[in-house]
Amino acid sequence: MKILVVGGGGREHAIIKKIKENKEVTEIFALPGNGGIAADATCVNIGAKDIEGIKNFAKENAVDYAIVAPDDPLVLGAVDALEETGIPCFGPRANAAIIEGSKVFSKNLMKKYGIPTAAFEVFDNAADALEYLKEAPIPTVIKADGLALGKGVIIAMTRDEATDAVKSIMEDKQFGASGDKIVIEEFLEGPEVSVLSFTDGKTVVPMVSSMDHKRAHDGDQGLNTGGMGTVAPNPYYTSEVAERCMKEIFLPTMNAMNAEGRTFKGCLYFGLMITKNGPKVIEYNCRFGDPETQVVLPLLDSDLLTIMKAVTDEKLSETEVKFKDKNACCVIMASDGYPAHYEKGFEMNIPADVLPNVYVAGAKLEDGKLLTNGGRVLGVTAIADTLKDAICESYRLVKTISFENAFYRNDIGKRALEAEEK
Repeated sequence: MKILVVGGGGREHAIIKKIKENKEVTEIFALPGNGGIAADATCVNIGAKDIEGIKNFAKENAVDYAIVAPDDPLVLGAVDALEETGIPCFGPRANAAIIEGSKVFSKNLMKKYGIPTAAFEVFDNAADALEYLKEAPIPTVIKADGLALGKGVIIAMTRDEATDAVKSIMEDKQFGASGDKIVIEEFLEGPEVSVLSFTDGKTVVPMVSSMDHKRAHDGDQGLNTGGMGTVAPNPYYTSEVAERCMKEIFLPTMNAMNAEGRTFKGCLYFGLMITKNGPKVIEYNCRFGDPETQVVLPLLDSDLLTIMKAVTDEKLSETEVKFKDKNACCVIMASDGYPAHYEKGFEMNIPADVLPNVYVAGAKLEDGKLLTNGGRVLGVTAIADTLKDAICESYRLVKTISFENAFYRNDIGKRALEAEEK
């Protein structure tokens, strides 16, 4: 089987490594991939948003199955385009990917179908939003409606911060057209949990839960990033919480999308907060989260490609989805200065015996050397019987890897360990 994977980050590297375990797979193309992914797939210089280019390549190379991993191509209709050429895909069509593509859509969906989430208001002009903020409860959360590379959410702790956020998004167009509309919502408190799930529109199968670490520096300080590390499972996601989520959030979301004529098939990501009033949805993603994928997929015991094809064929209920009863920790190594300004082009030294644990996000190959080529450079994942051992092993492996200007958080999993001890 020839497999095409759209995307070029650590998430895609994790998917490709897992797909390679299937004996039927003869070739994997990554569009565009990266220098690190090149060790596990054939990288092709076609951008993830070049829908026409992706479609033509898939046709010309007789691709048997396609996996569209990032949000942009999903929202732009990559799955629709590939399916039109007769290529089966893993990922939602554009009309279902809107669940991430528009926060206004997803908030209104939850309101209409009674899915627990933060109270909110929607604004399409800055004047009305600024007027509302004069009396709104503070702290508050301000979200750009559209995709913004995971950075379109601002938690405003003061009224001045809230005002600045609205002006930045709506007037200064910090996120372009994604900020034409905004959501201003209630500030929720409690531990956060990420739950990725397989769904074929009839069945929802949650994967092992995880905990992301968004802030750049230790102690949850610094700017928000695309994620500096993850652990799985998340100790706050107890069996009781899982039961409530299935009944109050997961199934109702799938049914709501069906009722709207937007059947969702693929990986539906639930960003949850466990409040004192129970679990609530912070956000939906229409794809595998990154870096959550780098701890969740290594714990998957079943064959990923088999599950993905079952999702496409709407046979998920007949397919085994089993996870190892172990713990995983992923530490992200980034370029100093990320997520703001950073330098790239530095040679990476990764010992050969550590490579199986590494998922490369930002790198390029030049004269046979692997050079840094992004803010988040790579993720290092370790699996162990206990969370403590997984964390220790992940950091041991991190210390064997070097590149100039490398930095990483030293406290990934600390909160999870504290929660386990309670």
